[in-house]
Amino acid sequence: MAAGVLFTDGHDRVLLVEPSYKPEWEIPGGSVDENESPWATASRELAEELGMTRKPGRLLVVDHVLPQEPWTEAVVFVFDGGVLTQSEVDEIEFVDGEILSAGFHDIAEARHLLRERLAGRVEAALSALKSGTTVLCEQGRPVG
Repeated sequence: MAAGVLFTDGHDRVLLVEPSYKPEWEIPGGSVDENESPWATASRELAEELGMTRKPGRLLVVDHVLPQEPWTEAVVFVFDGGVLTQSEVDEIEFVDGEILSAGFHDIAEARHLLRERLAGRVEAALSALKSGTTVLCEQGRPVG
């Protein structure tokens, strides 16, 4: 399992982070540790990656992901992080060395920076945010 957090700037741009260990960008988040809930994971990852004590909000997306080397099958949760101002982004501290930079990107830019599944998950999260719903996905694509 894994959990991520979707932050926006209030204008449909999403906060993406640039990892130090791979070329594709991400949303803040990571793998669930043993005996840890997805919400607790999201909270912990915000503190570890961005030095934030902000707690995630409501659940936006649940995505079932099939195994693909080197990963096993997973369920990925995306929570609402709320709206961040540019000054809040500028104050982010990249605490653990995992993240090199962070910035707001519109969905067209995000599609070029993210893996395809994550781009779909981010689009679904934006849709859920606007509609007040939770979106169920498979492989980053909404179902149902």
